[in-house]
Amino acid sequence: MEPLLEDFLVYLRHERGQSVQTQKTYASMLRRLVAWAGECGITEWSQLEFRHLAGFLQTERGRRPRYAPEDSARKLAVESLYLEIAAIRAFFRFAVAEGHLKENVAEQLSLPRRWKRLPKALSGAEVECLLQPTVDAEPSDWCDLAVLELAYASGLRLAELRGVRLEQLHLEAGYVNVVGKGNKERLVPVGQRAVEVLRRYLEIARPKLARPGSPSQVFLTSRGTAFSHTALWSRIRRRAVKAGVGKIVTPHMLRHSFATHLLENGADLRVIQEMLGHASISTTQIYTHVTGSRLRDIHRRFHPRA
Repeated sequence: MEPLLEDFLVYLRHERGQSVQTQKTYASMLRRLVAWAGECGITEWSQLEFRHLAGFLQTERGRRPRYAPEDSARKLAVESLYLEIAAIRAFFRFAVAEGHLKENVAEQLSLPRRWKRLPKALSGAEVECLLQPTVDAEPSDWCDLAVLELAYASGLRLAELRGVRLEQLHLEAGYVNVVGKGNKERLVPVGQRAVEVLRRYLEIARPKLARPGSPSQVFLTSRGTAFSHTALWSRIRRRAVKAGVGKIVTPHMLRHSFATHLLENGADLRVIQEMLGHASISTTQIYTHVTGSRLRDIHRRFHPRA
């Protein structure tokens, strides 16, 4: 079953233009299906029937999340189940279209309804606290600050942030050329404060982090290598704890804060959509709910008959 799975992953990357992270996510989920099928004595994709897929998903529904404690009662989130079904459906569509399978047994799998959660954003005061320079900063501290400044100034995704290269920065013109999902390029403005921090990082800190074989990524670890997703995520969280921000800060929270604060200060939703790299305006519209809740709070606090 593995060769056909590998063909599908190559198709995702080179023909569909999906990101490396999407490829890894789909690979992990489909290999869980392959392992489950092996336990049931199934060794060929053609042997899988709809009832098998339903049984696998039922097993997954009751599975404890990977990083949850062993005594935890938590079950797999609906979002994770949604992704698994999407991966299975995409694989079977590919297999049938390429002539490897005669029937798409995943066609009748329905996607679970996902609740739209309001994105969590930092307040202006929390952002200012997070972006305060460290006293007697080391090169790694300047790297952390530059990462946070660019993340908040431009709303980049984690993968975009860790992958941005030197030639993509245009600090004189005040923008960054971002390669996002599906290898789509977009230009995103970078504010003056972020430009100043990035310049300082590139002048005094990055040369000390770089090694002879270092890649051209803007942000480097203390070993002179590019950041992994996990390492960059951890650095951002540690920086937030050190700054005294009382929330678990994630790269996506900085992206939400970027969009929310723009909208609160009068930016057009279509412009925010372009800067975030959203394919559909409906994805961006979730930020209007955040601003609406803030307006209700202000109304309740200040209106005499609220």
